[in-house]
Order: sequence, then C-alpha cells, then structure tokens
Amino acid sequence: MTTQKKGAESLWERLARPAPTPRTALSPQRLAVAAVALADAEGLEAVTMRRLASGLGVAPMAAYRYVSGKEDLLQLMIDQVYGELEFPENVTGWREAMRALALGTRALMLRHPWLGRLSSPQSVLALTPNRMAVAERALTALDGLGLDADTAMSVFRTVGAYAYGTAHAEVAWLQLLEGEGWGGGDDARLGMAPQMIWLMGTGRYPHFQRYLTEAGRKDDPQWQFDNGLEAVLDGIAARLGI
Repeated sequence: MTTQKKGAESLWERLARPAPTPRTALSPQRLAVAAVALADAEGLEAVTMRRLASGLGVAPMAAYRYVSGKEDLLQLMIDQVYGELEFPENVTGWREAMRALALGTRALMLRHPWLGRLSSPQSVLALTPNRMAVAERALTALDGLGLDADTAMSVFRTVGAYAYGTAHAEVAWLQLLEGEGWGGGDDARLGMAPQMIWLMGTGRYPHFQRYLTEAGRKDDPQWQFDNGLEAVLDGIAARLGI
C-alpha cells in the first residue's frame, strides 16, 4: 500500500474533488492513457513527465497539476490498466471467479509487460480504485462460503500471487526470446545448450533431465498456466472444504 505522511491527502482523494476550469485539455485519464501507451511501447524507463508533455502537446509542468511525481503517475497507470480486468457477467461460483481473476491477471501482464517491472513498495502495493474493485469482486465471490475474513483474503491473494508470478516468468521468457533474437523454444534451447549440457552432464539433476527428454508441453505456456492454476484451486477446495 502507498505510504503517506499523517494528515496528507491521497492522490485519489485529491482527484475526487471537482476539477477547476481546465486551462488545457489535459486530464488524469489522458495522462494515464499516454503513459501506459509509452510504457507498453518502450518500457517504464521511457515514461517521464517531459516525454508525456511533448506527446500530449502541453507544457512540461502541466502534468504536475494532477500528479506530484513519478509515483503518482505510476498509480494512475496501474489504475488505468486494472480497469481492463473484468469478470465476465456469466461467472458463477467461487472457483470460476478465481479462475477469471487468474486468467485476467495473466492477460493483463502480457498486454502490459511493465507491470512486472514495478519495484517500489508504493507501486507494487498501490491501492487504486480499479485495483480495489478487482479485489472487491473476488471477495464477493468468496462470500457465503463460511470463510472468515482472513481466510477469504488469503484465497484471493494466493490465486493472485500464482497468476502474477507465473505471468511474470512468462513475460521474462518472451523478453529473453526477443532480446536474443530467438524465434521460439527450439532456438532458445539451442542457444542455451552449452550451459544445459554441462549441467546435465554433472548427473545432479536426473528429474530435470527427464523433463528435458520426455516433456511435450515445454512451449505451451497456456497449458502450463492452466494446469498450475487448477492445482492451486484444487488445493484450496480440498483444504477449506468448499
């Protein structure tokens, strides 16, 4: 969660006040949309107030009417993209809702790879309206199962952590392929062959050796994600009897 000094006003409280008569066409949403597009195309490092101002055709200081710096801007960006994570209207039952949460999180991170690059506690744990709406929808799906508040939150966080961590690793793999100019898994295995051959040659990793020689889903991230997700959901159901 974002820390702030005692008595300080949060970004969202400030933005909820009626806006003054604008001197430009700039708005928090325009800032967020432009910043997200820039981060999607060039990475978080490219997102600066000067680049945004130039792209939006406003003075460099105009953005500071809405945000006090990069952390505030990151919160706007996070809120903007989490507005894309919607639960289908026909989802019923806790398991279907948790699956929708996980699949939505994976899709979100694949569309916006910079989400996995957030590093400060303020951005990683940012509390934004759209992020809170996702949590509220998930917790609503867990209501009525006889779970206490701590357990319900634990279920939500466990599914979210699985989805985030697995998708983060998938994004890193895709970035490695792109960075090395590899066309897919076969190219990657060929490129990493010298290290892998030496490691397997030590004889210390027989079970990994079996995976290398027998696995047929090495290049199927959707199957890997779905299979792991079902194991997580099965474990939750068995442990909690739901």
